[in-house]
Amino acid sequence: MNLLHILQSRLHAALGGLVSDPSPYSGMVRSSNDPKFGDFQANCAMPLAKELGRPPRDLAADIVARLDVADFCETPEIAGPGFINFRLREDWLATQINAVADDPRLGVAPVTKPRNIIVDFSSPNVAKPMHVGHLRSTVIGDALTKILTHLGHHVLSDNHIGDWGTQFGMIIYGCKHFLTPDAYSADAVGELARLYRLVNNLCDYQLAKVEAPKLQLALTTKQAELAQLEGAVPSDAKEKKEFDKSLKKLRKELEDLRESTNSTTSKIAAIESNAATLSFAQSHLDIVRLSREETAKLHAGDAENRRLWNEFLPKCVAALQTIYTRLSIHFDMTLGESFYDPFLADVVADLKAKGIATESDGAMCVFIEGNAAPFLVQKADGAYNYATTDLATIKYRVDELNAEEILYVVDHRQSEHFDLLFATIDKWGYRSQQGEPLKLSHVKFGTVMGKDGKPFKTRSGDTVGLESLLDEAIAKARQIVAENDDRKTDNDGNPTPELPEAERDAIAEVVGLGGIKYADLKHNRESDYIFDTDKMLAMTGDTATYLQYAYARLCGIFRKGGVDRADFSSQPATIQLTHPAERALALQLLRFEEALTHTAAEAKPNLLTQYLYDLAGHLTTFYEGCPVLKGDDPEVRTSRLHLVNLTGRVIEQGLALLGIGVCEKM
Repeated sequence: MNLLHILQSRLHAALGGLVSDPSPYSGMVRSSNDPKFGDFQANCAMPLAKELGRPPRDLAADIVARLDVADFCETPEIAGPGFINFRLREDWLATQINAVADDPRLGVAPVTKPRNIIVDFSSPNVAKPMHVGHLRSTVIGDALTKILTHLGHHVLSDNHIGDWGTQFGMIIYGCKHFLTPDAYSADAVGELARLYRLVNNLCDYQLAKVEAPKLQLALTTKQAELAQLEGAVPSDAKEKKEFDKSLKKLRKELEDLRESTNSTTSKIAAIESNAATLSFAQSHLDIVRLSREETAKLHAGDAENRRLWNEFLPKCVAALQTIYTRLSIHFDMTLGESFYDPFLADVVADLKAKGIATESDGAMCVFIEGNAAPFLVQKADGAYNYATTDLATIKYRVDELNAEEILYVVDHRQSEHFDLLFATIDKWGYRSQQGEPLKLSHVKFGTVMGKDGKPFKTRSGDTVGLESLLDEAIAKARQIVAENDDRKTDNDGNPTPELPEAERDAIAEVVGLGGIKYADLKHNRESDYIFDTDKMLAMTGDTATYLQYAYARLCGIFRKGGVDRADFSSQPATIQLTHPAERALALQLLRFEEALTHTAAEAKPNLLTQYLYDLAGHLTTFYEGCPVLKGDDPEVRTSRLHLVNLTGRVIEQGLALLGIGVCEKM
């Protein structure tokens, strides 16, 4: 049940005789921030009054007269300059909450027009261990997949792994020149990761040695420009304004140059401060070109490189799967870049034949109006790139999987790539099998930051490994669970811990992993956030632990009352709404579908986390005013048990859609 949608549709009908397009105004219905203004509020009369040239309160009265909401609302009230307040009828609200309590889907109706949607997320390079940078894509993509599926869409999740790019050329080069056989036998993936880091660092060093003098010269020149400009401050106010803009721009350019210079200097120092790596660098001066050639040979079908690739790939994928298994992440497909390699030539040929891709300096490019840089689909040396693979992937998803919509859950730094990709698809004229334009969305997200406000790194400057973060969170959760359980006492103050060690371990796993996921999902995905295990596992505040504890507490109510919750759930609900806190809790429960629909429409899981946090808050208020087990009236007791049970089911379902589990005891 989507209460907001019901009100908006009724308002849309009422506005039909007043304005040619009611949609922008019928959408102006929101939940009320204060119960004294009703349950919902519409503010469409004010902007519409300006368009029609009428007093807003008079127009609001006209809208109310046209509204047909008597079957579920009390008579709407007009407040202030023309706000229209809606309050749901008590009898209707009680009927609906009992229907939802008896509904296995908790009032969430499947969409009437399901779409074929592919969610592309996680997508790590398989040649190296997963790190904290993969966390956001993985948990956001998984949550969106679950929510869209629950709403009734036909959803396929695809882990478009990087298994064919330059990183494998680096690993193959490293294997041929730097492999430690014993280390490879003991830990193949660890040794491959070491080889990748070594070759990548050596390549960075060689490139940095070439770039450093150029950057230093540019930095010196820019510093001179700034000094000259700072010594020529104009006296005229108008000229001063333009001067300040130029000064600000120049200082920003200088700061960017300093950062680039420092980064380049650090790469050089990292190699030259270690005798072994410096020796490697001096004996492999052409490593950049040679590692790229190893990639080219792999793509060309070189027997030895293909043999090594076939040996390495399963080991790398298996290592990734251990992380996904811990996180309870499932993919319907794992089609990497290598899968699409046979299709790339045809994609470029078709783009060229249709005049979409043209030659520029020997490369094949798609030029997009308004964008200075072209979309490169084939390099001058004939090699293909990510752009070519992404175009082939879309073609495959439409032709073979009947995709109508594709979500790419990828960080914000790839925005330009996806803008060009989507524009190229539009020029290509690629449409769904239903003949409709494809809906392509870049679900962008921000960066995971450390407590210092900078991208989360280890002390050595490496990106933090994801597995170590999971271990840390679970260990911290284990400590919290043990401390809480050890504090439990009986009526005489004697210690009465309830949980055996094995159960503490199981709860710690659920709480620790849930804490990490929720801490990521509760933020607007486009924002950066600070990774802090202490805050994300707190028992209070907007955390998974708080919601999981709310669930465990209500399970405890059933245990304390001697009521078998599973048996009780099978009985028809008989909820009575006689207290304001009961009514407020019921209203929030009825908005579950609205929360899921809004979350899916915006592709923002934080909208669902906010709903669940608010729901838990309503439950706390309910406990304060409405004793569940105490009292002599068995009907009230049963009613409140049903309301508590329904709240638990919604919390459990909501968290499950976020990929987070619950525990009956904590």
